[in-house]
Amino acid sequence: MAELTAKRKRPVYLDLVRIRLPLPGFVSILHRVSGALLFFAGFALLWLLDASLRSPEQYEAMRAVAAHPFAKLVLTVLAWAFLHHFFAGIRYLFIDADIGVALGAARKSSWAVLAASLLVTALAAAWLW
Repeated sequence: MAELTAKRKRPVYLDLVRIRLPLPGFVSILHRVSGALLFFAGFALLWLLDASLRSPEQYEAMRAVAAHPFAKLVLTVLAWAFLHHFFAGIRYLFIDADIGVALGAARKSSWAVLAASLLVTALAAAWLW
């Protein structure tokens, strides 16, 4: 048994830069990142909504905050996070139903998720800016 483990070449560390992740894995990681981003940003967005509903003056103050270019950039990133999470979630529902599990179909659906989320984000950004 000890001879078997001595013969194996085990890596000392994982070089994450050199690992080539397939596209479905990349979409999966982005799905998790977008979900975490939406979870944590949800608290701030709810606070902003609450602040804007307190009075007409607060509403105007929140409008001024949202009109700032940095706030628009943050809202664009959050729109991407929502749209990517939405489209990837639909993809995973199909995979759970055993639709599109084959390698070719999984790659195509991964490209479709990326394309759809970026396209609709671009449309949202054009409307927002």
